[in-house]
Amino acid sequence: MKKFLCLAAGLLMIVSLAACTSKKDELVMATNAEFQPYEYHQGDKIVGIDVEICQAIADDLGKDLVIEDMAFDSVITSVYTGKADLGVAGLTITEDRLKNVNFSDPYTIATQVIIVKDDSDIASPDDLVGKTIGVQLGTTGDLYAEDIEDAVLERYNKGFEAVQALSQGKIDAVIIDNEPAKVYVSQNDGLKIVDEAFTYEEYAIAIAKDNTQLLNEVNASIAKLKESGKLDEIINKYISSDN
Repeated sequence: MKKFLCLAAGLLMIVSLAACTSKKDELVMATNAEFQPYEYHQGDKIVGIDVEICQAIADDLGKDLVIEDMAFDSVITSVYTGKADLGVAGLTITEDRLKNVNFSDPYTIATQVIIVKDDSDIASPDDLVGKTIGVQLGTTGDLYAEDIEDAVLERYNKGFEAVQALSQGKIDAVIIDNEPAKVYVSQNDGLKIVDEAFTYEEYAIAIAKDNTQLLNEVNASIAKLKESGKLDEIINKYISSDN
């Protein structure tokens, strides 16, 4: 019986070690694939700027990229609880997020913009006072919109749901990142983007606070991508310079 127990324990240890080795060979990316052109579904695949950047980082580190698609407001949680190695979903560095995770060096600059109907009287951020505004839950648009005087916020799980509500006349405006905003406006007649940006911000990769080794490795990979021109190549593949 003792021999059997020892053999079983030995087998469990081997399986456990194999599982650990497998995990070390993977780089798990938590994302919300509803954010074209950064991450979105194309057939049965998830593609986009963030996906290609993370694939390049994984290749540089000699690891297999594994993508976990989830609700946007679960991305940071999955990183600090250890379920994912990277949180990459058009994430802006904020003081609130820094309480739970560290961030890599920024890899691109983005803007928050305002989508309205063509006949809207909203022409700048100042005109949002007292309006009903749609935002995606947990985004920086959600955070910043809280400071708008007398505004009523309607929070949606996905950006397209907010845009749909705008098209249906349920809300007055949507605050969302610029590149997804372009996609939504191109796909929905009667909508436009207000000329004046709402905010400017930088995107970075979220990494667990206790994983400084991975943070340093990711920063080194981002530096290589910038220096080689690969980062610009990836971004320009999805975002035309004349847009």
